[in-house]
Order: sequence, then C-alpha cells, then structure tokens
Amino acid sequence: MIKTRTLFKGLGLAALTLGAVFACQSVQASSHREAPLIAQDPQADNTDLYVFRSPDDTNFVTIIANYIPFQLPEGGPNFYTFGQNIRYEIHIKNNTATAQDDITYRFTFTVSNQDPNTFFNIRLGKQNQRVSWTLTKLTGGSSFGSVIATGNCPPPNVGRNSIEGQAGLSVTSYDTLVKQAIVTASGSAAKGERIFCGSADDPYFADIAGIYDLGGFRPKGNSTNAPKDGYARYNVSTIAMKIPIFALQKSGQSVTAARNILDPDYVIGVWASASRKAITTLGNGTLSYPPDSVNSWVQVSRVGMPLTNEIMIPIGKKDLWNSVKPYNDDQFDQYFKNPELALYMSDKNYGAQFPALNALRIQLASRSDMISGGFDFHNGAKGLWPIKGINLSGTALDPLGFGNMLLPDSTSPRSVDILPLFYTGFPNLAPYQLATGKDGDNPLAAGKPFINNFLPTYGDMIRLNMAVPVTPRNGPSFSSLGLLKAAEIGLNQSPYNLSNELQWIPNMDGFPNGRRLEDDVVTIEMQLMAGAGLAVMGYWYDDFHPGGPTMTTGMQRTFDFSAGPDKNDTTFKANFPYVQVPWSGADYSSQPRF
Repeated sequence: MIKTRTLFKGLGLAALTLGAVFACQSVQASSHREAPLIAQDPQADNTDLYVFRSPDDTNFVTIIANYIPFQLPEGGPNFYTFGQNIRYEIHIKNNTATAQDDITYRFTFTVSNQDPNTFFNIRLGKQNQRVSWTLTKLTGGSSFGSVIATGNCPPPNVGRNSIEGQAGLSVTSYDTLVKQAIVTASGSAAKGERIFCGSADDPYFADIAGIYDLGGFRPKGNSTNAPKDGYARYNVSTIAMKIPIFALQKSGQSVTAARNILDPDYVIGVWASASRKAITTLGNGTLSYPPDSVNSWVQVSRVGMPLTNEIMIPIGKKDLWNSVKPYNDDQFDQYFKNPELALYMSDKNYGAQFPALNALRIQLASRSDMISGGFDFHNGAKGLWPIKGINLSGTALDPLGFGNMLLPDSTSPRSVDILPLFYTGFPNLAPYQLATGKDGDNPLAAGKPFINNFLPTYGDMIRLNMAVPVTPRNGPSFSSLGLLKAAEIGLNQSPYNLSNELQWIPNMDGFPNGRRLEDDVVTIEMQLMAGAGLAVMGYWYDDFHPGGPTMTTGMQRTFDFSAGPDKNDTTFKANFPYVQVPWSGADYSSQPRF
C-alpha cells in the first residue's frame, strides 16, 4: 500500500503532495492573488495587514488582518466565509532576544446551517453558512491559552430584505450586527482584547490594472485614461483586534511609562498567516490526518509589509516566500538590496521605457559636493559604500553595530533604505534622521528625529512604535502620505524645521511606522523606491547644490508623484473595528460615501 503525505487544499481543490510543498516550498501568498498557488485557495489568502495606534483610545493598538480577496457582494447563494480546517494567525515580535514570535493569536472557524431546507442564506430569523470562531493565544512556552471560547461572525450583507425585513433577521441595520459581533476577551489568556471577525469593505485602494501594465500608473486628473481603484466595491473577510498596549509591550508596560515618543522599547513587528492541515493519503484513496502537532500544519499564506510579494519578490520565488516565516527571509534579501522596481526609475537601466515613472528618478550623483561624482544608488552601484572607511561611530552604519548589514558590500546600494524599510525598520540614529539641523548639512550628523521603528530581527513585518502619538483623522494635518508627509513637514514647516530637537510631527504614526487604513501605501512605496527616504535625510537629488533650496526640483517631483487613487471608495468608522460595513449586492446605495 502506497502512502504519500499531502496537504489537503479543501473541497473542490486539488491536493498537493507535501513532499513537493517542502521540496519547492510552493505555497500561497500575502496580498490579493499575488502568487500563483494562493490564487487557487482564496479562503487561505491574506490580502492586507494594518497596524496602528487606535485613534479613539490611544491606550490600544489595532491590528486588522484581511483574507479572501475580491469578494463580490452578489456572491450568493454560497457567500464567502472564513475556511474550516485553516489556522488564521496573527504574530507579534517585541523582543529581539528571542528567536521566533513572542505572541501568537490563533483563530479557527466553524461553519454550520440553521435551516438546511432552504436555498436562502437567511430566512425567518435563521442563517445558513453561519460562522463561529474560537481564539487562543501563545505567549512564550508551548501551550495556547483561551482568549475567547466562542464568537460569531455577522452574516453576509445579503440585502435589506434579509437583514432588516420581517422575513429575514429583522434588525435595525447591518451595523447593528457588527456591533453585536464585537467580543471582549474573557478567557484564561485574556488581556482585555476586543475582537471582531466578519465581512467588511476592502479598505485597500490601488490602480491595480495600471500597476501591472508594465508600471503604467495613471495619475489623478488623467482625462484620457483615468485611474481606477481596482478594489472598489469589493469585500474582504476581516479579523480585527484592539489590544491594550501593555499586552503587546515586551515588559508589560503601559504607554504612559514610555521615556519619550520614540522609545525603542515600544517597537513591535506584526505579520499574519494562514496554515492548512497536512494529511496522509493512502493507496486506496482514504485520507488520514496525522496527530496534531506543529509539523502537521503547513503555512500556505502570509503578509507583513504591503506589496512585498507583489512587487519585491520575483514570480519564480513567490510561492516559496509564502511558505516560510519572516525569520528565514535572509534568502530573499538580494531583491531588497537591488530591487527590480528601481530599474525602471533609472535612465542607466530601463527608465526611458517606462514613461509613467518619469517623475521618479533615483539619485545617481547625490551630494557631489561631498565626494567626487556623488553617491550613485542605481542597481549594482556603490550606494553609500564609499563612506565605509570613515569614522562611523555613533551612527547606524557603524560596523560594530549594524553597519555590516546596512553596508554589506559595494554592489548593494539599497541596503541602506529599501532593505530596512521591509526587514528591520529604521533606528533613531544618523543617518536615519531628518536633514533639519544637521551640522554643516552633513547627512551623517545628528538631525531631527522623526522615526524609530527599529526591530532588528531580520524579516518582513509591519513595524510600529506604539509610543508615537496619534494624528487625529479629521485634523487639518492628517495625510495619507504618512511618514513621508511628516518628513516634508519637518523639513519645510515652522516650528518643526527650526531645530533638530525631538518633537511630535503630524503623521509620524503613519506608514511605514505601522500602517493606518487611510495610508496610500502604493504612492509611499513608489516614492521611497525612488530615493525619497535617502533625500529627506540629506542625500539630496542630483540637482542639489550647496546653499540651494532643500526641496529641489527632483525632490519635489518625487513628492508630487501619485499612484492614482489616494483614498478608499467609502468612509471609515471612527470607532472599532474602523473598517466599513460590507457592500450589499442588492443595495449599493446603503454604503456610506464621501
């Protein structure tokens, strides 16, 4: 009798041999259908991850992990649900002294029918495809403790007849069901977490069609070929968690104990995943589950930073990337030291063939006032390597600190900005401070602090400094351009540009210091890929000249670049779970609009 280990992919999907899975590590991915195999298993597909300090209660951090992309509101009669036999997990890293996750939240879901004698999803107060869930947590050790024994997802937003009608659930509105589904943790491992699981409007926005047409970004105001939000009026399946900061801080400290607004002890890294159960297939066609253990579950999807697997990892490695944990990401770092996308932002490479990216040109001769020919950051160039031999003591580039990682060799120019963007975060050390106040305009001098989300456990995660104050969402200074807007304010606006002292600048809590629902991550990452991060810390664009304006023409052009859509297609809520109710296929007009 022949036995083969296989990974069961779910009803209606083919099984993959587990031997093949581990031989080529070819399993799914992180964002919307961005890797070949995950497109075949949408129930296990991470779409996006959001991590931000809660705007309505700043003693909490909110983590939102979304799954199951491109859900049509008209998805009946079998609507979209979280999958059974899948482990949906949210992972937190808060301590560099440990090797793996420090906290893991695990969700499992069960689907049942209350009225199997009808083809309707909802009828006379009963629901089919009714989804309930359980939440457990691992904090050190090897045993998961209970956080919530049973929670329930609201039903899909079928339409007003099903939700509000007398023949349906007869509730006031769909939002009533959302509020009823929010649960406060009460189990043995609970720390006061509030949880919501269910359908929601997909908060992600991007001109996905333009992006993948060879970088054919369509700017706003383009009348001949206007940009389109490819995620508008689609839903996702959301896991939203509102967690007390003390429950995430490595020593259990509340945010009031932080030394300052960039306290390094309040940095966390977050990633999310989905895993499926391995099985044994016998020669007679019967299936047998192995004993439940760590090795009997296979990770098939993960997400940390947005767009990592979509635009940083080449197609031949995407399935491999999704099967490994962030702690094994060193095998992919070549794609961050010399990212493919940068090839299309340099006229030394293919920039001339990508006219939609003309506004984005990485520095090829930055700071020619400092070294002959300037610093060249195009792929394969030296980058900051020429400073390797000088005294770097007290900077992040000190070889006794992190210099060997940030300046590994003379052919990895983006190891100083793109690699830490995804893999480590940025420390509050020169050169990773604003050029404001730098002595003699030397990028290696101490400048104005504006970021510290440094967690040097190597690997792709969203990193957030939980001590950074919240920018009010309805305030005049709030910007979807996140930390880059904070940098622009710190360079150009009084009183922030008058000294290099630490002070709160609006949007210091924005991406890539965490990720807010409103953040335009596509535009931000495109600007950073074009060297905006290097520029704000003093490695100006090539048109800089001593005594000239800080905001050079090249820099202004980069900061003015837009990837197209710059906000979600509907509003966000002011209170948890912040994501908007899911679109209804029967009544689009019921969705709140701007």
